[in-house]
Amino acid sequence: MKRWRPLLVLGTAQFLMVLDTSVMNVSISRLVEDFHTEVTAIQAVITLYTLVMAAFMITGGKLGDAFGRRRTFAVGLVVYGVGSAVTSLAPTLWVLALGWSVVEGLGATLVLPALAALVAGAYRGRDRSVAYGVIGGLAGAGIAVGPLLGGWVTTYLTWRLVFAGEVVVVVAMLCVVRWVPDVPAEPRTALDKTGVALSAAGLAAVVLGVLQSSSWGWLKPRNPPFTVLGFSPALFVIAAGAALLWLFGTWERRQEGRSREPLVRLSLLRIPPLRSGLTMLLCQNLVLLGLFFVIPLYLQVVQGFNAFQTGLRLLPVSVTMLVSALSGPLLGRVAAPRTVVRCGLLVLCAASLWLLATIEPRIDNLSFGLAMAVLGVGMGLLASQLGNVVQSSVGERERSEVGGLQYTAQNLGSSLGTALIGSLLIGALVGAFTTQIADNPKISDAARHQAGVAMEAGVSFVGTDQVRAAAERAALPPSEVEAVVDSYATAQLDALKAAVLAAAAVTLAAFPFTRHLPDRRPAREATA
Repeated sequence: MKRWRPLLVLGTAQFLMVLDTSVMNVSISRLVEDFHTEVTAIQAVITLYTLVMAAFMITGGKLGDAFGRRRTFAVGLVVYGVGSAVTSLAPTLWVLALGWSVVEGLGATLVLPALAALVAGAYRGRDRSVAYGVIGGLAGAGIAVGPLLGGWVTTYLTWRLVFAGEVVVVVAMLCVVRWVPDVPAEPRTALDKTGVALSAAGLAAVVLGVLQSSSWGWLKPRNPPFTVLGFSPALFVIAAGAALLWLFGTWERRQEGRSREPLVRLSLLRIPPLRSGLTMLLCQNLVLLGLFFVIPLYLQVVQGFNAFQTGLRLLPVSVTMLVSALSGPLLGRVAAPRTVVRCGLLVLCAASLWLLATIEPRIDNLSFGLAMAVLGVGMGLLASQLGNVVQSSVGERERSEVGGLQYTAQNLGSSLGTALIGSLLIGALVGAFTTQIADNPKISDAARHQAGVAMEAGVSFVGTDQVRAAAERAALPPSEVEAVVDSYATAQLDALKAAVLAAAAVTLAAFPFTRHLPDRRPAREATA
């Protein structure tokens, strides 16, 4: 039908934005091999992508207000397509980071806030609820297709083809972008450049500190470029970021007090449903991207699966997320958004605990697949409600600005999820391995000392084959080599379980923030 043509364009854009991250996550091992680097370097590239989006998403929303949402959406697609082309041809890791993390990330900051406002402008009433359900469902579809398509292409061809294909899709979308009805631009005002700088620097410092804690250490310095009063700089960098964000808030309130246009009106955050919705989006993406960083490591590094085999095992979470996200309008007829979100959190926590029990030396495919399917149901229930809750909490004039806040929360959650869960994973690996070799009578004091020196130089989540090779290069006796490898294998599983348990804890910690979500079913409105 003609009225759903705009949704075809906007939904495809949402699909592309999610596809990228899921392809990267499932291709970690091949990327490490192709660029002769380590897992932590790819983790940094993945985190930088979401960090760029989190840092500049509010700015993208403001540009959409000034220049028109459809025009900004189209320009963002062009930038995104250029980034995809650079990524597909990247010869080195820094070019990959430039093309994917920076250029594509900046393109997404123009596309996504405009997308949120264009959906709201194109549809009303129940149609709008359906549209946001479809957008959430297509995000799930991106997560579904990413591991499977990306895994197959990575294993049997090259991951570069995925990004080359994105260029073709972007060109096709630009040819039909006029299907989307435009939302008129507002009178142009000077961009709050100070606000842009403070918000971007503050968010960058917070995520950088969390990310680098895995190699720098939280308090005791492990391998930092410098120390602060003898301590690791990680917490000091995080504190500096928090201070910059506080200055950002002060500056924005000052701008409003002087009747100048701020980068974002912080008074919007006084709207309880909006505040709760943004918090839940942050938590949802923190858990989702944290798990989607940890689980591929378990499947590829511990179990030895290739990218395609990994994609097959991630498919259940993707399919059930798509189905449950599309159920949003139906669920809205029988339950309030608060109820649906709370049920989603409980399902998500139960799935994380089930997943915890499946992390074993030899995977039980049936149990793992069922746990992942339940995980997708929980994620989909959240996705089915939160986009509509956030956009429906404000009027038409604020939709683009709130779209910037919405995707800022999502991408800040994504970058923190990859950084924080990844940091916890490495920290738990160090602690578990240290304990294992200390308690193992087969390992000599000399071997323990060598392992300690190696950990001080930096830790990465590697396979047991690499640990075996390192132990043999250290000229350890065969019996000690086996003992060290067994200790590391046990530590790997303990670290993975700790990371999944942390994700389950986040879902429980998010529960109190649902209090201000709408507790009534939305009133029926006439469709556009």
